[in-house]
Amino acid sequence: MNANAQEKPAEEHTTDKKTMNADAEGPPSEEKWGYDLYPERRGEKYKPSWTKIAWFGEGRENSDKFKCEKNVWNCVQKSPAVKLMLSALKSSGCEVDLTRHISCEVCDVSVSGGYDPELNQVVVCQNVARSEGLTQGVLTHELIHMFDYCKHKLDFKNIDHLACTEIRAANLTHCSFLSAMVQGDASPFKIAKTHQDCVKRKAAMSVLAVRRVSEEEAMKAVDRVFDRCYNDLEPIGRRIRRNSHDMEKAYMERFAYGYD
Repeated sequence: MNANAQEKPAEEHTTDKKTMNADAEGPPSEEKWGYDLYPERRGEKYKPSWTKIAWFGEGRENSDKFKCEKNVWNCVQKSPAVKLMLSALKSSGCEVDLTRHISCEVCDVSVSGGYDPELNQVVVCQNVARSEGLTQGVLTHELIHMFDYCKHKLDFKNIDHLACTEIRAANLTHCSFLSAMVQGDASPFKIAKTHQDCVKRKAAMSVLAVRRVSEEEAMKAVDRVFDRCYNDLEPIGRRIRRNSHDMEKAYMERFAYGYD
């Protein structure tokens, strides 16, 4: 979808308009399914306006793509979280080929990445996730979605499945006390609930970003599957806290899960 690539209000999301344009209970409905966040998914070439070139520094797509691909490569070589996810996918029979399964693209500025289950590709938004740190967050988040799709055969058109994988991604990689304080989910009087509240909010926001449903419907889906999905820590095995050694510890513990 979904780690604080995320540091920006943008949320990583799990699909694009083409993928979500078929309702399991009826005919395709452009009103019900998600927004068009990844224009290059349909083969279009991004063309920035003169205003965006002047004010937002756009018009440098080739250099942005090169930098994005460099950041992806560095994360694959150095990030314990990304290396763990790649190891888990390989051990599950879903080995990742960087040139095939990870794509740097221009996206809508409201998102920093996404997972396209139709093409089994992670999208890193080169115009939003510009730093190596943000790229690491996008990759870890979206590779969790890829893992769920590969190993558990998730149906991203099923809102409960979508809510579950968003819960898992937020739970394992995003929600620390600091991030919860920033978005208003934390207080010194409810520390025990802080993390769960953050996960619920992030998961619901991600569902809303790719599905044309009401906030109430999104929250109901999150609540229906929350306990089971929140307690599923595979394949990382622990919740990654910001500014901690949790990523390194999780990578060292990968053998307990049978990952190389």
